[in-house]
Order: sequence, then structure tokens, then C-alpha cells
Amino acid sequence: MSDDLRANRSMPASAVIPELAYPDVREAAAWLCRAFGFSERLRIGDHRIQLTFGGGALVVTQGEVATADRSHGVMVRVADADAHYRRAVAAGANTGGPPVEYPYGEKQYNARDPGGHLWTFSQTIADSDPADWGGELAR
Repeated sequence: MSDDLRANRSMPASAVIPELAYPDVREAAAWLCRAFGFSERLRIGDHRIQLTFGGGALVVTQGEVATADRSHGVMVRVADADAHYRRAVAAGANTGGPPVEYPYGEKQYNARDPGGHLWTFSQTIADSDPADWGGELAR
């Protein structure tokens, strides 16, 4: 992880985190672990599961099977979400609005690139214990 990113128990340490949508999050995560060797890191309700592999991570999200307009997303950890947002807007990015602070210790905003891919940019603002907001660390 880059030295300018804060640690947060609620986020994987990776700087770039793919987000893949599946209709059944738990079934997909179990299959990815069994077939590809991922390890479950954190469950977030029934709609998200963080997986790790070596030094990398991905997030399995609740969603329909991949379609032409939504096949995946990418999460990128940044040191300053507000400055990153201003840069993206100045470059003409289509965003869902300015960064929002969440109880899991992250400040995030979303944008779509010219190809329609969804990007989430996330700044750690606190080291949040997943148990404090309903997350469940894998043991």
C-alpha cells in the first residue's frame, strides 16, 4: 500500500480494488475461494464480500450477471478524495456527486469513464472496526 494511504480495518490494504457483481454474493465468493484460491476477508451484510489473494483484493458485490453496460467496477484508494474529485470534475468526469463520508471509515465518490465503466475513489478517514458498523471479519 502506498505510504500516503491510511490503514483501515474495514478496507483491504490494496490501492486498486476490482468490484465484480454477482446475483448471489455468498455463492460467488465461495466459488472464487474454492476455484481460484481467494480468501474471504470481510462480509458486509448480504451484499458485499471482500476477498484477498496475496497482496491483492477484490470485492464481490450484489448485482445482476454482467451486461454490456455493467460488467464490473474498480475501486481506487486515494490520499485526498476531495482533491481527486475536483480534478476529475475539471477533466469532465461524470460523477454521482462529491465525496461522502461513510461509517466504515471511508470517504468516497463514484465516476464513470468515457467507456461507461464505474469507478469508486476512496479515502480512508478513520480506522474503523467492522463490528462497529455491521461488518463481519472472516476468522
